[in-house]
Amino acid sequence: MNKDVFEQLKISSQLSDEEFNSIYPERIRELDNKHWTPVEVAKTASEFLVNRDGIKVLDIGSGVGKFCMIGASLTKGHFTGVEYRKDLSALSTELSKQVGLSNSNFINDNITNINFNRFDAFYFFNSFIEQMSETEVMDNAVAIDKSLYGKYNQYLRLQFAGMPIGTRLATYWTNSEEIPRGYVLQSTAFEGELKMWEKLF
Repeated sequence: MNKDVFEQLKISSQLSDEEFNSIYPERIRELDNKHWTPVEVAKTASEFLVNRDGIKVLDIGSGVGKFCMIGASLTKGHFTGVEYRKDLSALSTELSKQVGLSNSNFINDNITNINFNRFDAFYFFNSFIEQMSETEVMDNAVAIDKSLYGKYNQYLRLQFAGMPIGTRLATYWTNSEEIPRGYVLQSTAFEGELKMWEKLF
């Protein structure tokens, strides 16, 4: 059944989030509205990021792997998701294997342990906001500490700054404090909430 969803994704421009989310357990589907990337956003962002075959994309805070699996299905890039919650990373890995996605993988780790130089492009859906807002907390599996929000954002900014010219970045429902000098906004979509950047200097 899960493979059917991905086959439909490849041939249909109208696959709804409800249809795609049928691959997930009920508890995961209930979180979609707030925490997981919509199908159409994932399609648009991944097509921007993979501007040539073999691009290595990092999804920062990949959750249940929705963005990575959609991108891996529709492009010729390789998508890696880093996710702090072990159960979500394990679920992403299992589902990706079930549907035969050889160009996606998932890492269970803290973002500060990830070397960004291994990647060519990045996707970021405001993964750290739960450190700042009680209404954004997903579960009690992660300790909430407001100081971490600044720490993690500063780490992103420094990593992005060190990337070479030509690096692409897509941000969704995210302010621009993580975007260092040199990244130029190329386009926006979905009422400006999806922003697509490229490092030009």
